[in-house]
Amino acid sequence: MKRFISIAVSVAILLIIYSKIDFQGLIEVFKNCDRVWMAVSLGMVIPITAVTSWRLQQLMPKGTSLGFIEANRLILGASVLNMVLPSKMGDIVKAYFMRDRGHLSGSLSLSLVVFEKACDMLSLLLWCVLGLFVYPAKDGLFWTMTAAVTGGLIFGLLLLGSRQFAQIFFVSAIKFAPKNIKKKLENLQASWLEMHDYFWGDKSQLLIVSVTSIFIWFLHLLQIWLFILALKAVTPFLVNLALSPLAILAGLLPLTFAGVGTRDAALIFFYQDYFNAQTGAALGLLCTSRYFLPAIIGLPFLGQMMGAARKYKANQ
Repeated sequence: MKRFISIAVSVAILLIIYSKIDFQGLIEVFKNCDRVWMAVSLGMVIPITAVTSWRLQQLMPKGTSLGFIEANRLILGASVLNMVLPSKMGDIVKAYFMRDRGHLSGSLSLSLVVFEKACDMLSLLLWCVLGLFVYPAKDGLFWTMTAAVTGGLIFGLLLLGSRQFAQIFFVSAIKFAPKNIKKKLENLQASWLEMHDYFWGDKSQLLIVSVTSIFIWFLHLLQIWLFILALKAVTPFLVNLALSPLAILAGLLPLTFAGVGTRDAALIFFYQDYFNAQTGAALGLLCTSRYFLPAIIGLPFLGQMMGAARKYKANQ
C-alpha cells in the first residue's frame, strides 16, 4: 500500500510539473542534446558501479573474500530490489544474501551495509556543504539549507565517530519511538555498535572505505554535471556541487517512488538561474535514469536476490 501511495504521489507531482512547462520544448531539449556527452554521462553508471563494488570488497573482514564479479552482482541486484521494495530494503536483503552465501555472520553483514549507507550519506552531505560554502549567490534560503546540511553532517559524524554519542542517541530514540518501530531501532542499535567496534578496530580499512565513499559521490555529482553538458546547458562545476546534492536529498524524502517527482521539482527550482524549466525537467529524467539503469542491468540477478528476500521476510 505504501508503495502504491508513493507511486501515486510521484505521478501527481510529475503531472503538475509537465502541466506547467512546454512539453514540446522538453522533447526539443533531448532532440538537440550533445549525443557524445549523453553517451559518456549515461556510461558513468559503469565506473560508479565498479568502484562501489570494489568498496564492498574492502568492507569484508580479513579472512573472508568476496569476488569482484559477485560484489557487482550484489550491488546491481540490490539496485533492482530498491526499485520494488520500500525503504531501501534491497540493501538489507544484500546483507542477508551475503550471510546466506556464507561470507559473513548475519549481524556483521548487516553492520557492513549500515556502515556502507552511512558513508554514502555523509559523503553526499560533505560535498553538499563544500558546494554550498562556495556557492556565489546565497540568500536566506541557501544560508538556511547550508546550516541544515552542515548540522546533518556534524550529527552523522558524531554518530559514526563516537560510540557514546551513538548509544545516547539510540537509547533516547528507542525510549520515545512508537511501538511499531522500537524493534527496528533496537536491531539498528545493535548493528551500529557492532559496526563501531569492527571499523574503529582497523583505522586503515576505515580510511580506505571513507576516501572511496567520498570519491564515489564525486563520480555521482560529476555524472549529473555531464548530464547538464549533454543537454547543452551551462552550470559551473562548483555550483553543481552545491545544487545537485540538494536535489538528491529532496529525492530521499520518503514521499515518492525512487525520488521521482520531488527530485525533478528540486532540480527545476534550484537550477532556475542557469537554465529553463524544460531543461530542468530533462535533467530530472536523466537523474532518474541513474537509478533505473543499474536496476535494468541487475535484472538477471533478481531471482537470486528475491530468494534471499523471501528468506529474510520469513525470518522477521
